[in-house]
Amino acid sequence: MYETLSNIKADAWSTVLPEQLERAFDGSKHGDLAEWFNIIEALPDITAPYRQLDSDAIQIGCPEDLTSLEQQQLEQNLRSLHPWRKGPYNLFGIHMETEWRSDWKWNRLKDHIAPLKYRTVLDIGCGNGYHCWRMLGAGAKAVIGVDPMLLNVMQFLAIKKLHGDAPIHVLPLGIEHIPAGLKAFDTVFSMGVLYHRRSPIDHLLELRDVLQSGGELVLETLVIDGKLGEMLLPEDRYARMRNVWFLPSCATLESWLRRCGFKNIRLIDVTTTRTEEQRSTDWMRFHSLKDFLDPENPHLTTEGLPAPKRAIFLANVI
Repeated sequence: MYETLSNIKADAWSTVLPEQLERAFDGSKHGDLAEWFNIIEALPDITAPYRQLDSDAIQIGCPEDLTSLEQQQLEQNLRSLHPWRKGPYNLFGIHMETEWRSDWKWNRLKDHIAPLKYRTVLDIGCGNGYHCWRMLGAGAKAVIGVDPMLLNVMQFLAIKKLHGDAPIHVLPLGIEHIPAGLKAFDTVFSMGVLYHRRSPIDHLLELRDVLQSGGELVLETLVIDGKLGEMLLPEDRYARMRNVWFLPSCATLESWLRRCGFKNIRLIDVTTTRTEEQRSTDWMRFHSLKDFLDPENPHLTTEGLPAPKRAIFLANVI
């Protein structure tokens, strides 16, 4: 991890990272942490001979690599890290249907972004790292993801143990923990984060701040239909989520990007989220999108607001 940061001239982060990780992994602040580490420790200590990171389902290992008992124990341990929200994965023949078909989002953007081969990549709010693995599979030189939810990080660590060593890391941090003015990454992804930020402008400035000159931002967020200057600020919940703040129109979001100093701004996709893309599964048994929509009108949320629609923008810093 520290070698990766040194190679991309991010020594300012290396200096503060040990203390950040010590605080994040403080077991006294999270009662499940010791159990999660035990689960990872119990995973098979095997180097998977087969790994495929460029398919819709991240595939690590084959069924014949484990005995039937080992496979059962592996599935039990993975299920102990429920809920699995980002995927899908196929681990030694165990097919994990996660809440999100995250491959659909990847397929919408992969042919539009700058090729990731030999690039250093940062993924903000990366969840359990599904898209990080896809970035590595696309040829990235190094991938760092940050996500403040410890369970997501533990899921990533479980998958990485099964995969084996690779230049990919997921840290239990948020973008606010990255030192200001780092300017270290060739490509930065922020997908499903902007609408959770109380100040979207500050988030866009933070994203600009971690990109090298000429670097590319891949920004995906909830939007509404509307003209320049229009946006939605839910009075309370949005699709039963309390932490949703600003949903701009595409024209408004483009103006925000320009104001924050981004150039070459391109809108590459707008897609209404379907219940086939986000749903409850055996690996995520809680409520999901269909429970958040008006049962009489799927174009509205249960609060009567426009149903989720997502846009993907690309932009560069000069």
